[in-house]
Amino acid sequence: MLRTMTRIDDMPPAWDERSQLTTFLDYARDTARIKCEGVSEENARKALLPGSPLMTLSGLINHLRWVEYYWFQVVFLGEEDDGPWTEEDPDREMRIAVDFPLTQLLDEYAEQSARYRELVDGNSLDTKAKRAGRDGVHFDLRWILLHLTEETARHNGHLDILREMLDGATGD
Repeated sequence: MLRTMTRIDDMPPAWDERSQLTTFLDYARDTARIKCEGVSEENARKALLPGSPLMTLSGLINHLRWVEYYWFQVVFLGEEDDGPWTEEDPDREMRIAVDFPLTQLLDEYAEQSARYRELVDGNSLDTKAKRAGRDGVHFDLRWILLHLTEETARHNGHLDILREMLDGATGD
């Protein structure tokens, strides 16, 4: 049965740069969560693409959660990297996701997103990350928000394809 997913709004409450950036990141986050509405635990763990065995709904949600952790806590705040990845298994966050209920992964992602909203609200967009990223660049918060919006939107395309393959559900 073809179902359509919940619709959400991407209109910022104001037209300043911060409102636009945070609204689009929240829109992308909400879209990722909506892609998982009503999915069974079994379907959330299914890898449907033969060439991408880690590409599951659970894996992608867990990946998005840990990507935000990395950029906000490790790079921006300069904290130690306690992520699940290792040099031997750099995609471990996607691999271990199937060991957790999708509802837990979604709840953790939502709770973390709320904490990061507060972090963003408390800092200037020009604030530089404490830890250097690629090529020794200390990204500013603005770039991190743009990057996370791009990353989340890209993976929303993957979520969209997987969801349609699972049960025909489509949406934004």
